[in-house]
Amino acid sequence: MDLSNAVWRKSSFSGGNGGQCVEVADNLTGVVAVRDSKVPDGPELLVGASGWRTFVGGVKTARSFGTLS
Repeated sequence: MDLSNAVWRKSSFSGGNGGQCVEVADNLTGVVAVRDSKVPDGPELLVGASGWRTFVGGVKTARSFGTLS
């Protein structure tokens, strides 16, 4: 998939020190691309949009129950 038009954004939980950072591009049709911001030319993980919504919803639920810190 051509990701030349991907608009990458860093996780709001990423620190400003360049540490463990994940970036996502959710401006693509039907998929969300995920990459390690420390290796922007490295591989990307492509996730279907519905799968991404399920993942994010699960993380939010886990955080609300205190199972993720």
